[in-house]
Amino acid sequence: MNAKPTRLIMGPFNRVEGDLEVSLDVSAGQVQSARVTAPLYRGFEQILAGRPPEDALVIAPRICGICSVSQSVAAARALAQIAGIAMPDNGRLVTDLVLAAENAADHLTHFVLFFMPDFARPVYADRPWYEAAHRRFAAQGGQAGQSLVPARARFLHLMGLLAGKWPHSLALQPGGVTKGVDTSERIRLLGILADFRAALETSLFADRLETIAGLDSAETLNAWADAAPMDQGDFRLFLHIARDLELGRLGLGPTRFISYGSFGLWPAGIVINGNKAAFDPTLVSEDLSHAWMDAPTRPDADKPGAYSWCKAPRLDGASMETGALARHLVAGDPLAWSLAPAGGTVTARVVLRLVELARLVVAMEGWVRDLRPGQPFCVESPLPLRGTGLGLVEAARGALSHRLGCDGGIIRDYAIIAPTTWNFSPRDQDGNPGPLEQALVGAQVRDGETSPVMVQHIVRSFDPCMVCTVH
Repeated sequence: MNAKPTRLIMGPFNRVEGDLEVSLDVSAGQVQSARVTAPLYRGFEQILAGRPPEDALVIAPRICGICSVSQSVAAARALAQIAGIAMPDNGRLVTDLVLAAENAADHLTHFVLFFMPDFARPVYADRPWYEAAHRRFAAQGGQAGQSLVPARARFLHLMGLLAGKWPHSLALQPGGVTKGVDTSERIRLLGILADFRAALETSLFADRLETIAGLDSAETLNAWADAAPMDQGDFRLFLHIARDLELGRLGLGPTRFISYGSFGLWPAGIVINGNKAAFDPTLVSEDLSHAWMDAPTRPDADKPGAYSWCKAPRLDGASMETGALARHLVAGDPLAWSLAPAGGTVTARVVLRLVELARLVVAMEGWVRDLRPGQPFCVESPLPLRGTGLGLVEAARGALSHRLGCDGGIIRDYAIIAPTTWNFSPRDQDGNPGPLEQALVGAQVRDGETSPVMVQHIVRSFDPCMVCTVH
């Protein structure tokens, strides 16, 4: 007879924004099934209802301190759709610069502080790369944090110039941005980007950003990794670790991906079982069957059968993975398709975030040069009195939407679906798991492990932001 699976509950997780708990059924040294719980309820959808629509520009960014710009942009785009306005080119460029700065900083933070420290654990002390990983990424004392976190802080001075502050800026509006850029500030922006580029090219990549941005297959990626010593650049070190631990086989998610499109670099669309198609927002729904909700914005903490404050977004009834990997798959990027022909893995998710980081910084340099001081950065936005707007954004972690309806000068209803809502969703009414719940199946659990390290690698490859998830 087969032994009854052992129930293992992991949580809370450190180095995760917000509260997360994972319940695992383990048998024969592997995860057989998983349930992902978001145990914190926040309710911003309720907070926003009944307020003047412009309040969304103040309140929505406070959903999160890591990706507040993404929330601002989503709210502004929803309001702009109702008002029927389009921002001038300068406003679009500055909005893209501010959003890209947040996404780039998020990619770096995830890799250096959230994901890589797990490889500096004593469980890996017998691995040939352990000494380098410990030196670079040991918690609090790692060299990578000491060099790259200050570089990230200098990079975010860009936010001060363009958005006044970060997080929770009020500079992003439906019609553009509240502050223009003069010639001297344009030069300062280029200086900030040059400093950030130097830090990335010295420590993270040990190569030019253009080289990383141009990697176009698993073969070229592996050849690049083998072209220098293992510890020459943190990205190269990760690739050697991933190869040794076979992270390219770990955390296989669904073969369905969604992207709302971003910066004109990556288009909107979906990929289902290897086939690309257009994205239709009318096909998005939220299943409440296993969420502690009895209506889209009404909580029910005692609901039978529920196990998470996270709802279950579905596209035409199917769960979808979102994030940098999804963006690049939808765009037809050959590196993404080479790494994830049968679904996302730990290696594919992390690689595409770092490659996207390189591509973003190169693009930002071009956007700064395209700014035209003296020309408009914003157009006036009449207050929308009646209508429904949908604001779609690609945050660092993936697809983010804000849908709001307003009547009589107040918000009638507000609906938020964050990237982690997609990725960390519970089961739906048909019992189908969310992307992380699916990706955890098959993960190795060693004898005596109460917090399996392979499970942690999978969870962190999605980079959860739980405070954005639960509304």
